[in-house]
Amino acid sequence: MKLTTRYEQTSCRLVLEGLPDLSSGQGEQSLGILTGFSLAIAGRTELEGQREHLLALLQVVAAYARHLLSAVPRGFGDASSPVSLQPLPAGGHALQLRSSQPDTPPLTLTLDDAELADLVRCLDQMRLDPRVLVPLDWPQPQPLRRRELHHRQPLARRLAAPVAGVAALAVAAAAVLLIPTPKAPLPSPATTAAPAKAG
Repeated sequence: MKLTTRYEQTSCRLVLEGLPDLSSGQGEQSLGILTGFSLAIAGRTELEGQREHLLALLQVVAAYARHLLSAVPRGFGDASSPVSLQPLPAGGHALQLRSSQPDTPPLTLTLDDAELADLVRCLDQMRLDPRVLVPLDWPQPQPLRRRELHHRQPLARRLAAPVAGVAALAVAAAAVLLIPTPKAPLPSPATTAAPAKAG
């Protein structure tokens, strides 16, 4: 029995198609085998793909949105990836799906911020849907690396710690130089007197 699950937001519709995996003891209303999916955004050309495209979409969109929210926009996916998402210089986001069929050009959709947000919500709805039991490799949230966040800190703040360290070292060195070195004790007169000669 073919199953369809649908997730919709204002500008985005994600539809999964598949079958229940009865051999694993799943119910007839559970989608355990994914046969395909379609993605429509704001009435444009509909994207269609298989399981590997959905997995790539999950990985790319989750990582891209995390960097975008942290004000560190960067692209994910390259020319060999089934899905890529890149920021556009003039604003917006280029979502590209590459077919596994030879001689098929990639399909590109340009999204604005609202459309990207709707896509993220649809993917979240799918992730939280108890009917979808397809084993998908959901990306785990990871904190951004320190070097990726450097540009968000003012230059003065970034230099404060090294400058303070150098200043503290200089003060410590100056303090050591100002401490007088202890002098050797003078010999006492009793020990320096010449021994009396025997008469």
